[in-house]
Amino acid sequence: MVYLLALGSALFYGAADFTGGLTSRRAGAIPVVVVSQFSGMVLLGLLLPFLPDSSPSRNDLVWGAIAGLTGGIGVALLYRALAVGTMAVVAPTTAVCAVAIPVVVSVLLGERPVPLAVAGIVLGIVSIVLVSQQRSAESAANSRAASSRRLPPGVGLALVSGVAIGFFFLSLARTEPDAGMWPLLMARLVSVALFGVIALANRQSLRMPASVAALVVAAGCIDMLANALYVLAAREGPLSIVVTLSSLYPASTVLLARIVLRERLSSLQVTGVVCALAAVVLIVSGGR
Repeated sequence: MVYLLALGSALFYGAADFTGGLTSRRAGAIPVVVVSQFSGMVLLGLLLPFLPDSSPSRNDLVWGAIAGLTGGIGVALLYRALAVGTMAVVAPTTAVCAVAIPVVVSVLLGERPVPLAVAGIVLGIVSIVLVSQQRSAESAANSRAASSRRLPPGVGLALVSGVAIGFFFLSLARTEPDAGMWPLLMARLVSVALFGVIALANRQSLRMPASVAALVVAAGCIDMLANALYVLAAREGPLSIVVTLSSLYPASTVLLARIVLRERLSSLQVTGVVCALAAVVLIVSGGR
């Protein structure tokens, strides 16, 4: 069940990132982050009375606030990177950083996955790298672009975003089961307040076309669902394994780009998706 929760979070994270990145191209990253994060907060607030009773401690709420700060920054940078860069490169780049931080910390804290699970973690990271590979024509174009700048468009933002999201994953994993979903609500309160202030300071309008707004609201709700599934999985299973499975979200982002935007998958990207599936098998087998 833990692995299904983590895989479910990866599926929804990928869908939310695809939708958020797509709408950021039309409405801007800050308005999209404010509206999407607010939508997720409202959804969770409406559902809390129907969830099992919980009693969050002060530490749980502090970790939630830290998650809101790091996660909000990470998502804002990610949406901006997805808007200015190539989705098939940006999402996996972010994921590599996001998975590395919690895995390293969990191992330093004494977590020791079995050999099959370790192989799955390594293969999962390899799959993320493979999914980021572009077609030869695009690679040649990026090589020419790289001659005039250090990194392709969006990659620098993606790296910083990945670090922030890694600490977001780590912060939420530090909350206790008795806290329920309150740390997530605290996280959303912090992120909405932060980017609401930024939008006001920059006198940035949150208005957007109705069709775009509907997609932004959907992205926020999907992202909240992904967060909830991740929190449940991280509290029950080994962090190194759960965060690896959750960080396979670029596969769904790339597949959605293929289906919706008609982007073609290179042979390396197809190999990456296959490796992601193999990683899941290894991790699940090692956890039995």
